[in-house]
Amino acid sequence: MSEYKCRQIIVFFFILISSTLVFSQIDQQTSKTEAEKWREDLRFMAQEMPKRHKDLFHQMTRQQFETAIKNLDARIPQLARNQIIVEMARIVAMVGDGHTNLYPTRDPKVGFRVLPVKLYFFKDGLFVRAAKKEQAALVGARVVKIGDLIAEQAYSKVRELIGRDNEMDVIFFAPHLLVMPEVLQALGISSDTEKARLTIEKNGKQQTVELRQIGPAEMMAGDTDMTWTAKDDWIDMRDGATETVSLWLNNPSNKFWFEMLPDKKTLYLQLNQVNNKDDETLAEFSKRLAAFIESNGVEKLVLDLRLNRGGNGTLLPPFVTALVKSKINKPGKFFTVIGRSTFSAAQFLVNDLERYTDTIFVGEPSGSKGNIYGDSRRIYMPNSGITIRTSVYYWQDWHPLDTRAWTAPHLTAELSSKEYTANVDPALKMIADHIPQKSLSMLLEDAFAKNDAALAKERFRQYRSEPINKYRYLQNELFTLTDSLLKTKKTDYAIEVLKLNVEANPQSIFAFMALGDIYAYKGEKILAREAYEKALILNPKNADGQDKLKTVSPK
Repeated sequence: MSEYKCRQIIVFFFILISSTLVFSQIDQQTSKTEAEKWREDLRFMAQEMPKRHKDLFHQMTRQQFETAIKNLDARIPQLARNQIIVEMARIVAMVGDGHTNLYPTRDPKVGFRVLPVKLYFFKDGLFVRAAKKEQAALVGARVVKIGDLIAEQAYSKVRELIGRDNEMDVIFFAPHLLVMPEVLQALGISSDTEKARLTIEKNGKQQTVELRQIGPAEMMAGDTDMTWTAKDDWIDMRDGATETVSLWLNNPSNKFWFEMLPDKKTLYLQLNQVNNKDDETLAEFSKRLAAFIESNGVEKLVLDLRLNRGGNGTLLPPFVTALVKSKINKPGKFFTVIGRSTFSAAQFLVNDLERYTDTIFVGEPSGSKGNIYGDSRRIYMPNSGITIRTSVYYWQDWHPLDTRAWTAPHLTAELSSKEYTANVDPALKMIADHIPQKSLSMLLEDAFAKNDAALAKERFRQYRSEPINKYRYLQNELFTLTDSLLKTKKTDYAIEVLKLNVEANPQSIFAFMALGDIYAYKGEKILAREAYEKALILNPKNADGQDKLKTVSPK
């Protein structure tokens, strides 16, 4: 090689190395600039959330919030954009209510992409509910692993990013996050922001597939669950069903509608959103509904709220009034189907129905509860433009000490993958086949009539183990039975009932307070004190518990 050629090569490499150093310095400078912008957004978030939220520290302490902000601020230079957003979402979710959130599914500015599959948590596990046509072979497969984590572990990871009133909120949102490679990478579930591996099981065989992102996530509607809507170039588990589409999935875009079922005696009513239509208000619809029930031989009403994620709760009174006054407002005549998407203003309706009607709730637990922080308002980050929503009101429809996580169904009817594939609706089927059974109170009363407390316990546990009673809230029924036993001087049996109530409702302040009261009534001060102390562990600010504890404590 000539000396000239050698010099050319040396100069070329010198230029290449110099250029690399320059570009590296530019990238580093850009990184520092972007880091400062994200830090500004984080500071803005930290300042605005306490100002806007009704009570930002109802679940966490100010110190926990400030520590999380400080820790993320220090880490920002070492994190990629998707990791910063995920960590911000984690902090927002610490607030602990369903209307306070940073959701990639509600904010196009986040810009996270999705894999070519849609997942859903059915009764029997996490499944590929739908997929792009190119991935049709995956449809109906059970998801065993995402990346190197089993499905349950991956669920636990994304859970921490979801603002929630209860676990049903997580079950609703988690499948959408589990198909976002940016989320999976940020959580350490996957190593790539462009693709992810799924291990699936279908027809008894397992396989691992690698899926690449197909573009930005579709934004979810706010007040109606539209995620079931069929899409072009996608294959769904139910596409091959011989049965027609289940009624509850047949017309989600229609805010409210009704039709008679084939038995000609049952009216099916779906309220998908608490809002007016352009051509009919909810109040007008309520009058039309009431008139139809009265003049068309309706003997049973099914109100379906499974797709209703809220709206304007102030529009509900005429609708509730129509149902309360209706001839079908009788035990065994009125059924309300609820589920994980029953949220916000739909929960307000559920609260009213529980309080003022004899409806029987069917399905799975609601996605919210009676005492909530709600009515979210948006905070826009100054640099990234990302939206953070915070709750600005507190709604208290239940007793202040009511710690229920949700409204529980009287009759549990969870959707399995096989039922969905066949277009079978387990909730409607259960309602159609419903035959009233002996209540728990009747079963326990019969055991106590035989002076057999052991039999009562056995029946209680057997009742709770039955799938149809999986979520059933038993406390009010047990309190009524307790009152009846006390009136007939069966105090010892009343105590046994309240002990069973504590067993069934270990997070209920009322359960421990009632047990403490009956022990105090019997003069069992030590046992009463233990019960009151447990109630105060659940809520140290329980003034009634504080006062009663003093009455049974040593002077």
